[in-house]
Amino acid sequence: MSRVTAILPAAGLGTRMGADTPKQFLMLDGVPVLLFTLRRLAACPAITDFVIATRAEEIDSVAASVEAENLGRPVHVVRGGDSRQDSVANALAEVSSEADLILVHDAVRPLVTLSQIERVIAEADACDAAILGIPAMDTVKEVKRASLPTDVALITATIPRERVVLVQTPQVFRASLLIEAFGRARQDGVNASDEAGLVERMGHDVHVVMIDGEPWFVLADLCRFSASFVAPRRSLTASSTERRGMKPSRVESLAFVHS
Repeated sequence: MSRVTAILPAAGLGTRMGADTPKQFLMLDGVPVLLFTLRRLAACPAITDFVIATRAEEIDSVAASVEAENLGRPVHVVRGGDSRQDSVANALAEVSSEADLILVHDAVRPLVTLSQIERVIAEADACDAAILGIPAMDTVKEVKRASLPTDVALITATIPRERVVLVQTPQVFRASLLIEAFGRARQDGVNASDEAGLVERMGHDVHVVMIDGEPWFVLADLCRFSASFVAPRRSLTASSTERRGMKPSRVESLAFVHS
């Protein structure tokens, strides 16, 4: 049985969302999003330990909250960096040499399911690198912005939908592969938006595990969660949004998923 360490980058400031509180510390049904996400990951028995990378001023409070969860598995809380990549790199330094696989999951993606976690771990165990993805439903255009106003772009190509996926987390890799990828990125001064990008540049294949079912329903679930932040003054939560019968917007859900 492979030993799996889960890393949760949770050091973001939430500036793009415009909230006073970073979204990993906002409340979802009375629980901070970070802890909600941690509980989802902890439901997977294959994960043997956790490393959370958070802001320096939050380390003590996060450590205390995590200890109160009594997960029965080691949880290390470390200082995050100025970027997601820096935060994951700091967490990698705390990963045991006995780890076979390293799973990275955004702390602000709390609705991941046990099935999704188990499927991406199994795929990575078989091929060394796997991520979660949602098949694209909309038409995707390639554009260029040179010599045009900032809010205007020129279409240069239409990309077939079957060649496009919306990248999610967890992303899981053979430990030695991910550590090497981060080492090379640091040496070359490369910063990527996700771990898969660093592994890809080494020429290694990365498999995509497609989310089960019709993507619309997955996105609708994510949108119900994001609604609590779209209108924070109304104190909406995932459950209260559902009770109000709101019809989810795929565009809104994607804006949150990629935040």
